[in-house]
Amino acid sequence: MKDIQNKWIRGAIPALLLHFSIGTVYCWSMFSQEIADYIGFSKGATEWAFSFAIFFLGMSAAFLGNLVEKNIHKSSLIATICFSVGMAGTGFFIWFGGNAYQAGAGKASVLALVGIYICYGFIMGVGLGTGYLSPVKTLMLWFKDRKGLATGLAVAGFGAAKAIASPIMQKMLSSLGEGGVYKMFYILAAIYFVMMFLGHLLLAKPAGWVEPQVKSKDEGIIATLKREPIYSYIGIWLMFYINITCGLALISQEKMIVKCVGLAGFAGLISTISAIFNAGGRLGFSAWADKLKDRNTIYKLIFVLSIAFTVIVLATKGIQKGEGNVLLIIFVLALIFIVNAGYGGGFSNVPTLLSDHYGMGSISAIHGITLSARAFAGLTGNQMASFIVNHSGEFIEVHGVKANPQGYQNVLYFTLALYCVALLLSLFLVKPTKKEAKPEETK
Repeated sequence: MKDIQNKWIRGAIPALLLHFSIGTVYCWSMFSQEIADYIGFSKGATEWAFSFAIFFLGMSAAFLGNLVEKNIHKSSLIATICFSVGMAGTGFFIWFGGNAYQAGAGKASVLALVGIYICYGFIMGVGLGTGYLSPVKTLMLWFKDRKGLATGLAVAGFGAAKAIASPIMQKMLSSLGEGGVYKMFYILAAIYFVMMFLGHLLLAKPAGWVEPQVKSKDEGIIATLKREPIYSYIGIWLMFYINITCGLALISQEKMIVKCVGLAGFAGLISTISAIFNAGGRLGFSAWADKLKDRNTIYKLIFVLSIAFTVIVLATKGIQKGEGNVLLIIFVLALIFIVNAGYGGGFSNVPTLLSDHYGMGSISAIHGITLSARAFAGLTGNQMASFIVNHSGEFIEVHGVKANPQGYQNVLYFTLALYCVALLLSLFLVKPTKKEAKPEETK
């Protein structure tokens, strides 16, 4: 009974506290326009803060994975401090930029924009990377028989954070009055510090777990990866990268695609449903994988479903001809929801797939290195989709806004090609492995 309680008190609850807090980074689009207007820059300029945050999430996870491996208390404390300080710093530079913009008679402050990049992008990004990694191995140790369910639960918190926090943030923006956008950051910094610090205090590995001792560099992470043909790991990294890139490419255009098919009035509802599918994919796909002989089967399923619905939307020209056609609208919405679910499921299955291949001994470090794929995808997915939309098709008037239905269709050709490559990787490069305990798991 005590072990069951500890699973939740020392594993699942702190993981949810940490992941739910850092997952609100995805709420940036809710207030990026308000920030841009307040400090006098374009929305495109402020969007780079989010791109930097995702980039440094992946890179900090890659470089600090060994720290997480050695001391989850230190890494979770670093995550708590960096995330809350970065959020408070972002609020400060928004305030500073707003004052400078008003005092300068319409002249924006570059220092304020750079400060936002540093605080939201770099400092919060380090908090994101260490906070994302810290509870994952601990959960897999507590829930050895249901590793996928456990990690899926925590990572689902990361995905669900946007759906839950977005309406709260919207309410704060409308009720805090003048300068509400920077005041909101101060309030959230305090709230998330308390949540994450509590998670940091509760988080602990099972008492019986003994970390394997690395006696030499020949027994370190490189040696662990060499237990299997290196192309197997390369395949996992590339599958992960492609899944994220394709997900971001479509998700970044989701709002305009919804408008093109005549559902502009339901954009907020569809965004919330998408977030639910994202979180559901993180939990559902990873829990399902616990019952499969090879977790890679989940990736094959994600890629097959994504390819099938992308082909349907392309063949029917659903985005261009969907308005007024219920069947085509259903196809487009199904694609959006399936891609969101696959995007989330790809995240939650990575640590457990890696643990099946390489054991638990260095899983935090290996998972961290693999998250570098998230960093590079964060810089390529959105930007590639924007490039295709801006350089193909034609912008037309759609319900009072300029949109490019043909351009959004062309993005699908890009994602279709990548999904096909990912499916081939999952079939031929990532070989099946038996779910059995590695030597270090039995210590």
